[in-house]
Amino acid sequence: MIDLYAWPTPNGFKVSIFLEETETPYNVIPVDIQKGEQFTPEFLKISPNNRMPAIVDHEPLGGGAPLTIFESGAILCYLGDKTGKFFPRETRAKYSVLEWLFWQMANIGPMFGQVGHFTRYAPEPVPYAIERYTNEALRLVKVLDTRLGQAEYVGGEYSIADMAIYPWFRIAALRDQVAFFTNVVRWMKAIEARPAVRRGLDLLRDKRNPGPLSAEARENLFGKKQFQR
Repeated sequence: MIDLYAWPTPNGFKVSIFLEETETPYNVIPVDIQKGEQFTPEFLKISPNNRMPAIVDHEPLGGGAPLTIFESGAILCYLGDKTGKFFPRETRAKYSVLEWLFWQMANIGPMFGQVGHFTRYAPEPVPYAIERYTNEALRLVKVLDTRLGQAEYVGGEYSIADMAIYPWFRIAALRDQVAFFTNVVRWMKAIEARPAVRRGLDLLRDKRNPGPLSAEARENLFGKKQFQR
């Protein structure tokens, strides 16, 4: 059994999708980031960067004591190694998947996250920031569209790289613009048609709050509490 510490965000969905795809038994432990649960001492022992997702594998690869892993990319690599699924073992195929997984971690998450922040959460509009991050996000969409004109999935076959990238392409702030990239749209429809993906996207559906942030939530997500201990 794997304990998945998560909240219904793109990074949380990455891991729930993998677990559903592989039919790996798991137990979801909500980490309400709007209430500041990511700062509790108990969670920081598992995820010292006070970010979710994180996992605890009670039957880890190689045996021994329970294994804790934070950072969604590291979690996907570990689970791919453990299950032998969606993470190739052949060198060229493996590093193709890793290239695109790291591309998501270093580019898509940060840039798409900033688009979402400045279009939805900023206290007041910052036109330069919106334009800057939207332009960079669309550059990245074009990179992916070009790749998907060469291969059905980003690593060739469906893999952890697709699971990492796809949840970020669902954010509302870029939905209209993404619709113009035909290879990306084809890829998204193929992934959305997978029953395990739909199950993974149900992660903590009852906990979602699309309304405006409270002052407490804003402080926990964006304020000084993030670096004050």
